[in-house]
Amino acid sequence: MATALFDLTGRVAVVVGGTSGIGRALALGLADAGADVVATGRRREMVEAAAAEIKGRGRRTLTMCADVGDVESLNALRDVCLRDLGSIDILVAAAGVTKRVPTLQMAEADWQRIVDTNLTGVLRACQVFGAPMVEQKRGRIITIGSLASFVGLYEVAAYTASKAGVAGLTRALAIEWAPYGVTVNAIAPGVFETDLNHEILKAGRGQEFLVRTPMKRFGKVEELAGAAVFLASDAASFITGQVIAVDGGFLASGVNQ
Repeated sequence: MATALFDLTGRVAVVVGGTSGIGRALALGLADAGADVVATGRRREMVEAAAAEIKGRGRRTLTMCADVGDVESLNALRDVCLRDLGSIDILVAAAGVTKRVPTLQMAEADWQRIVDTNLTGVLRACQVFGAPMVEQKRGRIITIGSLASFVGLYEVAAYTASKAGVAGLTRALAIEWAPYGVTVNAIAPGVFETDLNHEILKAGRGQEFLVRTPMKRFGKVEELAGAAVFLASDAASFITGQVIAVDGGFLASGVNQ
């Protein structure tokens, strides 16, 4: 009975930004739990590589590129998913970018690019893929927050503002779509070394994160999959509007030594 609560067999998941880093780990985790998974992104070779891994797990998938900055590409993907896979039951909105720069030196173009991808892009994905969920009166939406959804991070003001916005958007959509059987929750990863933050973590910043993390290590992206499977499953049927931190204790910590 307990295992059945987490079984995603027969459900269709779309992971936007699902071809690398955290998004890829979540896409594969959902596939391992039984879901058919469409992992999409902007680069075709990465979409095809992710699809091959999903097929290797015995799941159905598609190989279509989509960009959270291009709503028409999202609409096209939604329509093909509904036509070829029959439904969309789970959405993971995982696309994200960042750039470290002192705020007084930040170009407005960089601010716009980061906020458009990390926050407005999440809205676009939720609107496009949430619509059939609302219509069918069931669905699971998982957004990707950050430690920056809760605390300020040095010299990444645009990223911090965008991820705080994701937490707020998650709560807003949760209360709006709850009457339609659609839950909306976020995962807030702690420090996971990915292509997105590799350069930032190489210097003293990475050491500071380790000091502030009680487990004294960076996370492995595969350690995020359990939270995604849980939030996508029947086990989380009465959970909505939450931001679940997977952070090795970072947000709980005060003095660690």
